Amino acid sequence: MPSAASRILGIAIMLAAGAAVVIAWRWPWKAALFPIAIGIPVFCMAAAEVVWGLFRSGPRGDVPDFQLSAHLPGATVIRRTLAAVAWMLAFFAAIALLGFPIAVPLLVFCYVKLAGREGWGLSLGLAAVVWAVFYAVFDRLLHLPFPAGWIQGALGLA
Repeated sequence: MPSAASRILGIAIMLAAGAAVVIAWRWPWKAALFPIAIGIPVFCMAAAEVVWGLFRSGPRGDVPDFQLSAHLPGATVIRRTLAAVAWMLAFFAAIALLGFPIAVPLLVFCYVKLAGREGWGLSLGLAAVVWAVFYAVFDRLLHLPFPAGWIQGALGLA
């Protein structure tokens, strides 16, 4: 039988996702698109988990402990974790300083070039593709304005 904590978590996720959808439903279409597109599937998955947990009978059995890094030394695991956190913080900083339209392809380029150790052609090509998709979807299709980064605002380029 699933734990009460699992049921409570599932219900809490259902409430949060449902509230997001209900609140966003009254917004203009462009503003409501993301919360509705994410909220409905999240609500359905949480509801399925709660229902499945209520009707599941018998013990769950042994669940294998899934560990990707059990065979690695602790220092390697910590170094890789810190590197991932540093990439995320760098992305957040780039968004704040440069804005989304510049930060997204810049992060792709830097990650592929530095972390992936790929060549200039592939790095620039992937960054260009990401920029084109980002521009096509968010600027041309959805007409979503992104605020300028702090550097652009300070230089009066926004």
